[in-house]
Amino acid sequence: MKKLSILLLTVVLTTVFVWVGFAAGQKNPAEYKIAWFAPIPHPYFDAVKKGIEAWEKDTGIEVKKVIGQEWTQKNENENVEALAALGYKAFSIYPADPTAANGLYEELVEHGIYVVNFGAKTTEPTPASFYVGTDIRQAALDAAEKLCELLGYRGNILNVLEIIEDVNTIVRDKAIKEVVAKYPDVHIIGEVADIKSVEEGMEKIQNALAAQIEEIDGVICTGFTITVAATIILSEFHETQEKYIRFVGIDDDPSVLKAIREGLIDTTVAQNPWGTGYISVEVCKRLLDGWTPKPDGYSVYAGHVFVTKRNIDTYFDELVNLTMDIGEGLENKNMNPPKE
Repeated sequence: MKKLSILLLTVVLTTVFVWVGFAAGQKNPAEYKIAWFAPIPHPYFDAVKKGIEAWEKDTGIEVKKVIGQEWTQKNENENVEALAALGYKAFSIYPADPTAANGLYEELVEHGIYVVNFGAKTTEPTPASFYVGTDIRQAALDAAEKLCELLGYRGNILNVLEIIEDVNTIVRDKAIKEVVAKYPDVHIIGEVADIKSVEEGMEKIQNALAAQIEEIDGVICTGFTITVAATIILSEFHETQEKYIRFVGIDDDPSVLKAIREGLIDTTVAQNPWGTGYISVEVCKRLLDGWTPKPDGYSVYAGHVFVTKRNIDTYFDELVNLTMDIGEGLENKNMNPPKE
């Protein structure tokens, strides 16, 4: 995720605030009871939280922000149920378990509480009114296609995955394999998985590369932690070795951007967590204002872009423009305004 300077953040907020919360509400800001929950501390959730904080500043509405203690549905249930007992009426939640979370959601909805998934989807059909976030499958498909293109559609890939229990990891892995299966001369010859820290990622990726360095032509990472870990390893490798291993990662940590700028890695997929946070709580607000979901409007995709040396100084502007377009299009694509 990006760690914006104060100056850049000021510029971004000034630009995005043109749409001022998307839709003006009639209630007093203190009347809204909106809560946001993430399972554990993680750079992705930090970036989403910044978008929510910007929305709070823009609308004057406070959002209760809670981060859990462990990545389990039990822990999520305990935290969210406690918030519901305090009177919160709309939730933006990252589901700890894509199937089990629906049980929690059913309980909330039965009590007149709205639920919006952010960042990951629950198994459908779901009581959640919306999903706001990256089109996970499409981003992984695009990343795999990009790596195959960089390889000239011929070569061997090391597939690096993050947290196995995360629904997004499962979706991303399937998407990568779907793309690779299209090209007879591209093969996944190694897989590294279940990585929860940069240090663990560096150790596992280093071991995998050391075991098959002559065979591996490309590396794909579809999680923040593993992208940072692979960037460190490949940067050091490319500074000392003649062989160049093609690389596609995800997210835009400063270390990753620096390596792209210096030509040490190829590209990364920049998600839009800032826009995800902003839009997810705006959708919660609209639900409380009486807006209703359109039948085919469940998924509100926040967009993604590839970051390369060409657009490294302007890609965030692209994400801002995507966010603005999504905000302007909610009424047409996803939600019906209240009936007068």
